[in-house]
Amino acid sequence: MVKRSGCDISNAKITGFPTSFAAPSLKPSFAAVAIGVQNYTCGSTGTYTNVGAVAELFDISCLYGSSAFDTIQDAAIDIWKIAPPIFPAQEVIAILHSTNTPAVLGQHYYVTNPLTGQGVNPKWDFTSQGANAGNSNAFVVAAKVTGVSAPTGSQDIDWVDLKALTGSLAQEVYRTDTREGQPPASCTPGSPMISVKYAAKY
Repeated sequence: MVKRSGCDISNAKITGFPTSFAAPSLKPSFAAVAIGVQNYTCGSTGTYTNVGAVAELFDISCLYGSSAFDTIQDAAIDIWKIAPPIFPAQEVIAILHSTNTPAVLGQHYYVTNPLTGQGVNPKWDFTSQGANAGNSNAFVVAAKVTGVSAPTGSQDIDWVDLKALTGSLAQEVYRTDTREGQPPASCTPGSPMISVKYAAKY
């Protein structure tokens, strides 16, 4: 059977980073495609502010070196955008890879900053899935170092590089190859929070 997760990517070459990003100082440990939502609230000025994200992270390490690795975020968002509200991210991945479904690595969401107790920071949590299940330290909470506009257009959320604050899962995290996730340009103050579907590589 073709291996579907847990492939060694320590020698993978990470290319295509914006020049403003610091070059990775470590070898890659994980490669994931995220399928989820970016969350926004409407401020008093009538513009949206990002307040976090929720996503499932799927292992794409075994796709490295194939054309599927290069384009999986495009295929994922195409299906995710037209999926009904009750359609889980796992089903999107199952459709994309019906005979070799990648494993779930973990979840991505936001938590209160663990160092200051104020504001929120992104967390990648692998404590309940796969090889890291049960390992309470298999997570990373990180802070953004640099963010740049997506080269694919204003409809896509920024590419970012981040450094770890706590957790032992990783010391560096990169979000690239983003698709969708941006809110409307304006909103009515007091309107409810919105969730905008997105896909990306981490």
